[in-house]
Amino acid sequence: MNEHENFSTEAEARRNAPSRPWSSGETARQDTLLRYLGAVATAAAKHAGTEAQAPTTPPSGTRPVPPSAPLPPRSASEPALPRVRDVMDVPAASLREDLPYRDIARSLAREHVGALPVVDAEDHVVGVVSESDLLAKVAFEASGHRPGPIGRLRERRIHGKARGDSAADLMTSPAITVLPGATVAEAGWLAALSRLKRMPVTDRDGRLVGVVRRDALLQSLIRDDAGIRTEVEATVAACCPRGDRENVEVAVHDGIVELTGRMPPAALARLVAEVEEISDVVEVKNLLTAA
Repeated sequence: MNEHENFSTEAEARRNAPSRPWSSGETARQDTLLRYLGAVATAAAKHAGTEAQAPTTPPSGTRPVPPSAPLPPRSASEPALPRVRDVMDVPAASLREDLPYRDIARSLAREHVGALPVVDAEDHVVGVVSESDLLAKVAFEASGHRPGPIGRLRERRIHGKARGDSAADLMTSPAITVLPGATVAEAGWLAALSRLKRMPVTDRDGRLVGVVRRDALLQSLIRDDAGIRTEVEATVAACCPRGDRENVEVAVHDGIVELTGRMPPAALARLVAEVEEISDVVEVKNLLTAA
């Protein structure tokens, strides 16, 4: 292996190595995250073809958001899709455009959040101010750092913002927002792609109506084991003849479904196939035997 290959191998190892040792709960957290992304992908794929209306032109100052298109008719047994309006926080704290940066810092500390939406006189969301924006401001004042004549574009842009004193000067604009009628799956995709912990929720005119947290989206998309077991048992009741239902036992642990007992071969294959299609089911351990 030559010197260049050695360097490339070492660089790859450094990228793949964690910056710090995993805590005892990190494996469970990673598993939860994977289940979250899987639930988002499943919900998005299942309803990808339901958007029948053309997207509404977003108001100025905001980025496009997934439209709330009408959904196809569903059966009475099919659960309604959770919407952003069902999990968002109301009322939502916000900042005035002319608020000085020291007052912005106090507002963030008071609300125990890392970012807040900035609104105009009519409550239209025009941007978001984060702790990172404030940090650039105070670091600029403390160090007097200036980007070089050929400094990176991002550094020069941050430097330009840091010279401001109000929320309008420091904010990131346009803001990434979501509609209250958007599905939780759509909002989950938007939060994951944008790496946002909180998103402003606006009406179709761009006025602030609430805020949705990433953890609220997560909890709405991922059911616990008890919820999964309830749906699996309902599937057993639908697939098995009445006399065979009592011979099937269901256990769920961390999204893994274990089926034990005896049932007719035809019903067995159908049951396993349908359980594998249930949202949030990570794996199906089929320990059933043919009756």
